[in-house]
Amino acid sequence: MNLLKNIRLFLLDMDGTFYLGDRVLEGSRPFVDKIAAMPDCQLAFLTNNSSKNRMDYVKKLQKMGFSFSEDQVITSGEATTIYLNRQRPGARVFLLGTPSLEQEFEEAGFILTDAEPDFAVLGFDQCLTYERLRKLCDFVRADVPYIATHPDFNCPIENGGFIPDTGAMMAFVEASTGKRPLVIGKPNRYIIDAAADKFRIPHEEIAMVGDRLYTDIAVGAQAGITSILVLSGETGRQDLEGSEIQPDYIFEDLGELAKQL
Repeated sequence: MNLLKNIRLFLLDMDGTFYLGDRVLEGSRPFVDKIAAMPDCQLAFLTNNSSKNRMDYVKKLQKMGFSFSEDQVITSGEATTIYLNRQRPGARVFLLGTPSLEQEFEEAGFILTDAEPDFAVLGFDQCLTYERLRKLCDFVRADVPYIATHPDFNCPIENGGFIPDTGAMMAFVEASTGKRPLVIGKPNRYIIDAAADKFRIPHEEIAMVGDRLYTDIAVGAQAGITSILVLSGETGRQDLEGSEIQPDYIFEDLGELAKQL
């Protein structure tokens, strides 16, 4: 486990890794306690869901008995603002997203507009209207730089089942315009680049911990960071057989990972 000794930042997926629905997974608290006892190491939560902002997740974790700061949560929405601030601080942005995502962009210094935007950004928008989708397609056809927060086609909901997510909206826009966006969220490296910028920690000292091969583990290879698969969620050992995506390490859960640190 020599490689893990070099890790200063553990990025944790949330659902299936730290909790499942509203239930904290066994091993999560020992992992938090272990990191707290390591002065040169820290953890942060990394999620593709751009419908909520960082404070929404902090409140959910508080209800589970954990005290984390906003700075310890990175959403694909925040990662998108970090990426755009590197391109053009204070830019004019046409944004499809929830009120929480709009707040995230405004607090990052962007001007939200329906006219002459510098960027067109597609996030998870549960208040979506045909008119705003039409405007997005118009901007994309006009070659306004087109960004999507994350590529997930469906979003799980608390009572079971799924609702269409940003990836489904991307498919709509592509069918109409023939164009695809630059995508920030997992499995693309931009979300890890944003985390590295935010915490000022180099990629070689970052590990991604998650339960999904095609997002959490795939982003490790894309971004050149250590990837750690936990078997507490979606992926089982049988899923690794024949998969081109392979983690650097495999643990049953966060508790087993904690014992190795």
